Amino acid sequence: MPNYRRLRVDGGSWFFTVNLHDRRQTLLVDHVEALRDAVTNTWRTRPFVIDAFIVLPDHLHAIWTLPDDDSDFSGRWRSIKTHFTKSMPTLTTRNGTTARGERRIWQPRFWEHMIRDERDYENHVNYCYINPVKHGLVTRVVDWPYSSFHRDVRAGIFPMDWAGDASITGSFGER
Repeated sequence: MPNYRRLRVDGGSWFFTVNLHDRRQTLLVDHVEALRDAVTNTWRTRPFVIDAFIVLPDHLHAIWTLPDDDSDFSGRWRSIKTHFTKSMPTLTTRNGTTARGERRIWQPRFWEHMIRDERDYENHVNYCYINPVKHGLVTRVVDWPYSSFHRDVRAGIFPMDWAGDASITGSFGER
């Protein structure tokens, strides 16, 4: 197996894209409570700040800030993926299993990007929130229920009608 090198920065903020193995499935929205439980269980044992989180049918985007003395986002994603996978009924795994008998729900890796500055942070939060519009799932950001956008509206960070029909351009980890 190749040795993937990931940048390690204690207390860093990161943008992530995490995909299902079979991008035709809708497990993440079909079982969004199980995903929330997996994130919560991981957060309780290995805290992190969720700056933004958006769940789409076949992938998700997140921005996290890790504690000042910690850079292990990979372990957190491994924990979330494991908790979610164990909660899934066997019927949802039409992908089969690996040679070791593991269920193939997630792609084995994920894409990460270290947030460099405030502008980079803003661009990636905007990208997260506009993503359901980009994928044609809704016409307005506020209409997508699986998003921390609603938390940020309640906190007064974004207006409810943010972005309307606007689009965000850039390269953010998916093609």
